Amino acid sequence: MLYAPATATLPELLLRPWHDDDVDALVAAYRDPVLRRWTRAPVTTTAEARRFVAAARRDWDDGHRFSFAVVEPGPDGGTPVAQVILKHVTEDGEDAEVGYWTAAPARGRGVAPHALVALTGWAFARFPALRRLDLLHQVDNPASCRVAVKAGYAFQEVLPARPPFPRDGHRHARWA
Repeated sequence: MLYAPATATLPELLLRPWHDDDVDALVAAYRDPVLRRWTRAPVTTTAEARRFVAAARRDWDDGHRFSFAVVEPGPDGGTPVAQVILKHVTEDGEDAEVGYWTAAPARGRGVAPHALVALTGWAFARFPALRRLDLLHQVDNPASCRVAVKAGYAFQEVLPARPPFPRDGHRHARWA
């Protein structure tokens, strides 16, 4: 588990692996049309949410993809309000990719950049050979540009569209 410390405007965030108890929160988050617009594999049913959690567990076991539920602590332990993920990482690899999504009620409060900063620190500490992390998003998603910059990921280049992405993209990067 990781913690992103509290700020003046944001409570402490807990970053942890996805649990079976998160299924309802996943389905609720993906009801948001904005989230579905930017996601390649939306979670629309309880069965899909269970597969999502099972796949996240397998990815952790495989050691090349680490998906964290981002939780704002609450009286019941808290509910996931976002996800951050480290992808395409290997023990001796010098680069990998990060990604994220934020549930509608958590948007605009700094949850995504705050969680990405925590994930970034963990990734560089956990994988000593890692030198660069990339954050990719489509060019028509200015909110993701803002998140990237707030999390310390500098714009690098425009990438041409390629399946499964229908539009050109931006690559932002952060170095160790």
